[in-house]
Amino acid sequence: MIEAGSLEYAHARLGARFGERPDELAWRRIEMIRDIGAMLDATRGSPLGAWIAGLGPDADAHAVELALRAHLRQRVMAIAAWMPPPWRASVEWCALCMDLPVLQHLARGGRVPPWLRDDPLGAALREGDGGHADGGPRFLLAAGKRDPDRIAAIWRAEWHRRLPVPVASAPLLADLVRVLGEHATAFRQPWQVEGGSLRRALHVRLTRLFRRALLDPAAAFIFLALSALDRERLRGEILRRVVFPRLPLAS
Repeated sequence: MIEAGSLEYAHARLGARFGERPDELAWRRIEMIRDIGAMLDATRGSPLGAWIAGLGPDADAHAVELALRAHLRQRVMAIAAWMPPPWRASVEWCALCMDLPVLQHLARGGRVPPWLRDDPLGAALREGDGGHADGGPRFLLAAGKRDPDRIAAIWRAEWHRRLPVPVASAPLLADLVRVLGEHATAFRQPWQVEGGSLRRALHVRLTRLFRRALLDPAAAFIFLALSALDRERLRGEILRRVVFPRLPLAS
């Protein structure tokens, strides 16, 4: 029997989840459906069904945001529980990745988005999360108010601190950091007006990295990056139908 909390156990679970991800044909079936109700039904019958638990055809943009955030947060915590104890803090920290844009928005003095009132992030910001020294969202927001453009860098520094080994001594982790950094740099180029091709290229590179990560702790972080891409793509498809119901679908 494979012991829970071992790399063997984590890799078996990650490998199974990786194999369950939708292929491009499954995505196309979802993307070609115009009606939001039919599109959600098709999604529920696909490997993406768990992402939209509780969403109905009358859901607004805020409900969509909450549902997708909740599933990604649950996924991060499940993967952290599969990993050996020394790696759990760094995996759990990845749950805050999706919070960085809204924390940066708030650090710049932006208005609180309505969905945040019902999201765990909102509760953490209102009620506290163990203090700034523990590196939770209040820590990031406080640090970001001094320089909102550095919130992502502050998050990365804390992630490095939580890793049980330096990235430089973990080749696949170093490759992942490089791949994500190159993607972020390309995405910020002023001439970049359509990110679909960049996301597809990132998906290919992450898939190759995952297949190299046999019994390597980096597999957890690579899979979470792939999950974030799935969330972003599904979020875009749902919100396009909710917010712009008459917008033509992509061909």
